[in-house]
Amino acid sequence: MKSLTAKALALLAIDTLLVVAFAAIGRRSHEESSALAGVVVTAWPFLAGIAVGWLISITTFGAVPGTVRHGIPVWLSAVAVGMFLRDMTGRGIAASFVVVATVVLGAFLLGWRALAGWLNRWEGPGHA
Repeated sequence: MKSLTAKALALLAIDTLLVVAFAAIGRRSHEESSALAGVVVTAWPFLAGIAVGWLISITTFGAVPGTVRHGIPVWLSAVAVGMFLRDMTGRGIAASFVVVATVVLGAFLLGWRALAGWLNRWEGPGHA
């Protein structure tokens, strides 16, 4: 596997920040402490999930997951691995939380990729 380039690290940073934002927003909406330690405790299973998704995307497609198509494994792994790890550590996986996490992480992790793809097409050749 090729080493991660600066662009790949930037894309990974976007995914990481969005998962941390997801955790922080969730904690705040439930009036839980927004202290960094609490956010990390909430976010780590989903961060592990995006790591798995990145590995799947890179090995399956041979590219960093910068497009919606390549980001789908990142999103699905964030949810599946995140929920699995939450369950294994006794943090709970209520059905409503699974639905909310699936929708919000999908919007976050696929949304920025869709926007970037649209901007790249819009600003591409012939659109001066």
